Amino acid sequence: MKHTTFAAASAVSLLLAGTALAEPQAEVLHWWTSGGEAKSVAVLQQEFADNGGTWTDMPVAGGGGDAAMTALRARVLSGNAPTAVQLKGPAIQEWYEEGVLADISGVAEAEGWGDLLPEALAEHMKCEGTWCAAPVNVHRVDWIWANADVLEQNGIEMPTTWDEFNAAAEKLQAAGVIPLAHGGQSWQDATVFETVVLGLGGPEFFRSALIDLDPEALGSDTMVQVFDQMRTMRGFVDDNFSGRDWNLATAMVMNGEAAFQIMGDWAKGEFIAAGKVPGEDFLCGSTPGDGFLYNVDSFAMFTVEGEDKVAGQELLAKLIMGPNFQEVFNLNKGSIPARTDVALDDFDMCAQKSSEDMTASADSGALLPSYAHGMALRGAQAGAITDVVTAHFNSDMSSEDAVKMLTDAVANSM
Repeated sequence: MKHTTFAAASAVSLLLAGTALAEPQAEVLHWWTSGGEAKSVAVLQQEFADNGGTWTDMPVAGGGGDAAMTALRARVLSGNAPTAVQLKGPAIQEWYEEGVLADISGVAEAEGWGDLLPEALAEHMKCEGTWCAAPVNVHRVDWIWANADVLEQNGIEMPTTWDEFNAAAEKLQAAGVIPLAHGGQSWQDATVFETVVLGLGGPEFFRSALIDLDPEALGSDTMVQVFDQMRTMRGFVDDNFSGRDWNLATAMVMNGEAAFQIMGDWAKGEFIAAGKVPGEDFLCGSTPGDGFLYNVDSFAMFTVEGEDKVAGQELLAKLIMGPNFQEVFNLNKGSIPARTDVALDDFDMCAQKSSEDMTASADSGALLPSYAHGMALRGAQAGAITDVVTAHFNSDMSSEDAVKMLTDAVANSM
């Protein structure tokens, strides 16, 4: 620990020398407000303070980041952008094209980020070849979480096919248990939808439909089957799901009110924060099918004035990619480190499975960016898909009508 402290202090001394010894200041906009998420961001806030920085927290809850983006746009339009903002995927490029992102290549190159990150992840952090964002982690989206006791009491194994999931859900429903904990918010609907697309269509179909936006894939019989499965799953959700936050759905699984939740591994952070043990209190498994859907949390630095704010950005970027933060943060958050050189010895069985599956999927070409979580598509196209998914999930719309609406919506969004 003494060596770590000395190294961090030395690094910060060198960093501040380049910014006229300004005291680092950072106003940080993010949407990490639930228990596990708030505990995770507090780690970064404490490290920033320990290294002489002053952190102004700007959390904006709701909508999987949608509310935060609304707040960000208002700030940018008023000429008062935050120092650092939680952004990811194509959203980083969109803000870069508006000319409001700072270049942090000096930090990235000095720290050797190019050698520490998987190539696919590194590309998300660059804007026309310059580094403009710092990755925090890698989340897997296509997870099923389950209450271990509920499954054992009902003689149910973790499902490995969608038919097995449906059969388990029907059995649970007959026993008076809510099969699927779900929150009726559009991004949660989209999360379930993309796991079904991957599971029923496979990685190549997912790429064609939800990354390349191929009209034939979007309008195919396979997509009809996807909407059929979504309709089936709507019947496994309780009547009070509308508007429910994702972490409240996780709590339903924790307390035995529901058996399953389909959600990214930030849900695991909620279980861990509540003192639950993977493999004992709760179970984790990938959703049926092959592949790995990733969601990378990252912070983009906005153009700011003042040496103190620039120093804050440089310190923040350095700490975010530091091995200590990458380990401690991801142990709390439920994700795995973005850096490839962080040992996973202290990580649980779910994180280790995630890492193994990510490596295997990368090797097989099945490592895919999540559309539902802003990694694969720009806002207009992603929004067009999600609007159809949510409209179908909350109505009696037929699968055939949903597919036609989907192809039209995507075409009109281009």
